[in-house]
Amino acid sequence: MLLAHDDASPEASPAVVLLHAGVADRRMWDPVAGHLAHTFRVVRPDLRGHGDTPLPPEEYADADDVAALLDHLEIAEAAVVGASFGGRVALELATRHPARVRQLVLLNPGLRGLDPTPDAAAFDAAEAALLDSGDVEGAVRLNVRTWLADGAALSAREALAAMQRRAFEVQLAADEAEVATGTGPRPERVEVDLSRVAVPTLVVAGGRDLDHFRNVAAHVAAHVPGAELTHLPWSAHLPALERPDAVVTLLLDALRDDPGVHAP
Repeated sequence: MLLAHDDASPEASPAVVLLHAGVADRRMWDPVAGHLAHTFRVVRPDLRGHGDTPLPPEEYADADDVAALLDHLEIAEAAVVGASFGGRVALELATRHPARVRQLVLLNPGLRGLDPTPDAAAFDAAEAALLDSGDVEGAVRLNVRTWLADGAALSAREALAAMQRRAFEVQLAADEAEVATGTGPRPERVEVDLSRVAVPTLVVAGGRDLDHFRNVAAHVAAHVPGAELTHLPWSAHLPALERPDAVVTLLLDALRDDPGVHAP
């Protein structure tokens, strides 16, 4: 299955792939992508179960989906920018298809294997309770309140609400189909060995994010050889929505830099 995607400036080189957070879809990069497209070929997919990409009842790995999209677009390698869940997928892509990744920028990345901190566990429990009771709108509000800093613009809050609502629609529909048919989506777990990630890597941590994600960012930066860690004290979990201008500057600085400066 080919991921729904946008491909800006296809005549440009080099390529940059933007992978969205799990509460969002490719629209989260709307305030950022146009600025990058002046210099780079910018590819924005919707991962399975998000935006315009369905969640069919089959085995899959998100990293394989991204690699297949690069094949379709005839892109040999790309810098990969991943936010939250998209950061986890970026690391899985670098693990499973290392030749396709030229550079990593990870914004408050996710990572399997680290125990959730109390704040993350409390969020998971609250979201599950709302969804179990059928209060999807309550779960949307919880996500917006949790993942955006208090000072985020109303437009950012409305955009995130729309993206999270869409993700719930797609994913809950897949859950209902699985109950009815006995067959559902089967994501493959891709194990990431951070010590084997061998590309220039910048990890970004939000000072107002949940403790869990600050811990993940520090862990990734400490275990990927040569990785750099940058703190954004003003940011919660989604800086690209909170202060897109600052993220554009950060990304242009990182992606235009001499890769040798960050190499392991």
